[in-house]
Amino acid sequence: MKENNKDIGGRIKEFRDILDMGVEELTNELNISEEKYSDYENGDRDIPASILYEIAQKFNVDMGLLITGEETRMRILTITRKGEGTSVDRRKEYGYENLASKFIHKKAEPFIVTVDPLKTSDKPSESSHVGQEFNYILEGSLLLNINKNEITLNEGDSIFFDSNYPHYMKALNNETVKFLAIIL
Repeated sequence: MKENNKDIGGRIKEFRDILDMGVEELTNELNISEEKYSDYENGDRDIPASILYEIAQKFNVDMGLLITGEETRMRILTITRKGEGTSVDRRKEYGYENLASKFIHKKAEPFIVTVDPLKTSDKPSESSHVGQEFNYILEGSLLLNINKNEITLNEGDSIFFDSNYPHYMKALNNETVKFLAIIL
C-alpha cells in the first residue's frame, strides 16, 4: 500500500464530506461498488486515473488537487519539461505522467502512459469512464481492446474513442509502449 493512496483517498473523503455527498450517491454516479470505493477512500486500492478524473469532475475541482493536495494556479499556460510531469501511479498495468497538473480549469487531462509488458497480464483489467479519449502511440506497439474490438496501434498511429465503453491496453512484442493520452 502506498502512502500516496492514503493521501489521495483522504482528500477525496474530505471533499465528499464538504459537499455533503454520501458514498452511495457517489458510487452510483461512478458506477462502482461501495466496497471498491471504500478501498479507494481508505487508500487500500489504487484509484484508476479515469476514476480520479470522474471524481474531480463530480467535485468540480482540478484532478491535480486530488493528486497533489496543492491548488492548481496556472491560468494562461503551463510547461512540463521532459520527464517532469506529475507521476500518477494509479493502475499496476500502466504508469501515468500528468502533463498539465498545474493548470486550472482544464477541459482535458493529458498524460504520457507507459505500458510495461511485464506488468500486463493476458487480459488486463478493463476501464471505462465518462467522456472521450485520444491516444497517440509514441513508442512500441499496443493492443487496444474497446468494447471487445481489438485494434493494434503502432508508433505514429492514433485513435479517438468513446471512453464510456470498456477498454484495456496491452503492450505487444514484449516491448514497453508509451503513448500520449488525452482524456476529455
